[in-house]
Amino acid sequence: MHTQTSLGWTSPQVLLGILAMAVIVAASNYLVTIPVTTILGVDMNAATGFAFSEYVQWAAFSYPIAFLVTDVMNRVYGPSAARRVIAVGFVFGVVLSLWLADPRIAFASGTAFLVAQLMDVSVFNRMRDGLWWKAPLVSSIIAGTVDSALFWTLAFYGSDFVGWWNYALVDWAAKVSVTVLMLVPFRALTWGMRPGTV
Repeated sequence: MHTQTSLGWTSPQVLLGILAMAVIVAASNYLVTIPVTTILGVDMNAATGFAFSEYVQWAAFSYPIAFLVTDVMNRVYGPSAARRVIAVGFVFGVVLSLWLADPRIAFASGTAFLVAQLMDVSVFNRMRDGLWWKAPLVSSIIAGTVDSALFWTLAFYGSDFVGWWNYALVDWAAKVSVTVLMLVPFRALTWGMRPGTV
């Protein structure tokens, strides 16, 4: 059984996590307006055989980094520190969303973020004693799935946006792909960083 050191709101570790989360939330709120046309010089519409750029925005690739931040905070400093970072990220995200989007989108975005991030912390914590990759992979995939389902349903169910579920599926697939790739920086950032706190 591991014990975590209690970190306050103003501890350098929590402030760094809050800064990282704020940057990711702000970037994702901007990148959601930019469609993905090419990746590493590859025309994604031609490579996938369908209108990829109509379905995927760059935020699908930036947002999973929020789960990386949460998982690193959870692994190294414990769930309490991770929840503090999530709380600030939630407030920051809602304010930005209200400024950049209509109230329904802002509500959907904030709700999905809060529920998914807290679920990520909970699932990660239950699996933290297993192999190093299991907790971040499983918790992020489950939380990312909940995030996509909540956001797209709350934002567009019953709206005039026909076929929103197709966008949701493509968005989810992109997020899961990035989640798997996030195992590399997760391992690099947490390697040897367990100073009696985890």
